[in-house]
Amino acid sequence: MAARISISVALLVRNGLVLLVHRHPSRRWYPDRWSFSAGGHVESGELPHQAVVRECLEELGVQIHDPVPIPITINDPTLHMHAFLVTRWDGEPVNAAPEEHDDLRWFRPDDLADLKMAHPETLPNILTAIQVATA
Repeated sequence: MAARISISVALLVRNGLVLLVHRHPSRRWYPDRWSFSAGGHVESGELPHQAVVRECLEELGVQIHDPVPIPITINDPTLHMHAFLVTRWDGEPVNAAPEEHDDLRWFRPDDLADLKMAHPETLPNILTAIQVATA
């Protein structure tokens, strides 16, 4: 079996809302689905928390502070996903990667169950992270 691909993802939470991005329909993996605020491959020589900082800057145009690891469960055996809760950042998130995402939006926790998610099995993890962030 091939080595799993290491991915770091961010979950930006503000005022009880969570920021999600919509993956462009032309994407090879998980097209036309909602996903974590930002994320991507952990590059060689990079730690997962460094990757999530870089990805947030590249994809959202924000400098995040103090990303907190959160447990995550996914059903894709080819991926090793590192998820981080982010509640502090500089700047206002924008779609800085239109080739990857065609929309980004803030959602209430109650809205998430109706979305077509890239990894629907992560919904309990996302809801728990929102509760932690707003506690």
